[in-house]
Amino acid sequence: MRNATTVESWPRPRSSPSQEAKEIQRLLARAGIVINGPQPWDMQVHNENFFRRLLAQGSLGLGESYMDGWWDAASLDEFFARAKRAELHKDVGESRATWSSLKSRLLNLQTQALARRVAAQHYDLGNDLYQAMLDSHMQYSCGYWPGGASLEQAQQNKMDLICRKLGLRQGMRVLELGGGFGGLARFAAAKYGCEIVSYNISTRQVDYGKEVCQGLPVRFELKDYREATCEDSLFDRAVSVGFCEHVGYRNFRVFMEVVHKCLKLGGLFLLHTIGGNQSCSYTDPWIDKYIFPGGVIPSLSQLSRAAEGLFVMEDLHNFGPDYDKTLMAWWDNFAHAWPALRGRYGDRLFRMWKYYLLASAGSFRARTLQLWQMVLSKGDVSSYRPVR
Repeated sequence: MRNATTVESWPRPRSSPSQEAKEIQRLLARAGIVINGPQPWDMQVHNENFFRRLLAQGSLGLGESYMDGWWDAASLDEFFARAKRAELHKDVGESRATWSSLKSRLLNLQTQALARRVAAQHYDLGNDLYQAMLDSHMQYSCGYWPGGASLEQAQQNKMDLICRKLGLRQGMRVLELGGGFGGLARFAAAKYGCEIVSYNISTRQVDYGKEVCQGLPVRFELKDYREATCEDSLFDRAVSVGFCEHVGYRNFRVFMEVVHKCLKLGGLFLLHTIGGNQSCSYTDPWIDKYIFPGGVIPSLSQLSRAAEGLFVMEDLHNFGPDYDKTLMAWWDNFAHAWPALRGRYGDRLFRMWKYYLLASAGSFRARTLQLWQMVLSKGDVSSYRPVR
């Protein structure tokens, strides 16, 4: 596996470190990371231009230089866990972060037209890649690991937990916003006898969902969540899994209003989302460019403000550490399958995808990212009991 992605050996930094190298080493020392050190989380630098690039470009330079083979770490996930705990990101790339913040405040980066960028760039990348990486239900969101000995079991646990939290019963109509590959819709329709209407703007995901849900009461709409309607009748339940991260802070209120207008009195809405410890209006520049264009991780205060006057929070469940396990399982599957995928996707995508998965795992391990499941009602549910 390692031989398939080995990069050319670059000259080591000169014996007398540059001022830039000294500055980076001083920052890394706060996280217990040593340049060219012996620990698996230590950074191995192959190109001395890396230090200047990192100081000038921050997160974007860190990620792109990794994709270019300028540096490595044997345990990339632990490198990021340590770097995140030490908050090293606050000391590099401040000008770029300031520009990202200003742009997000002046513009709505998640309009209906712009929202389709992430579908085209990320979710429509190739179903063969996702089939190799994910479980048999194609769940591209955090699994629920208590009692789960495998990724497959953890994802079944997650889907069943969602259905039980919503109290799904035979004949209920369920609105799904951001339906992924249709795995949850199929599970809820087959096991609980529900009728599902699922909105998604990823063509490949919708096509896949239609195929696996044949013969079940599931309807896929290749439309933006803002186009969701309840003209036929209101929905008994609503669910959104791994989608709120694409809504954008300017649109959180609109997102909540769409669900509110479509939900019956006495209905419940389950929101499953990655969460941030601090409110933010923009995302990491590397993630924005290469993985999730326009994505923003919501904070609790942002979601609470968006739901104010519309919903009552009946339950809040955080199992963020389970995303670390999920991402590491995805990485293992992806790395194992890479020889069969390499010819189509190329080594640069391998390094990009490895960086994405393991940097994300490190962020959850450091507890800078959370995973929340919220159960919301219109305030007319008399006695909701949390389910675990």
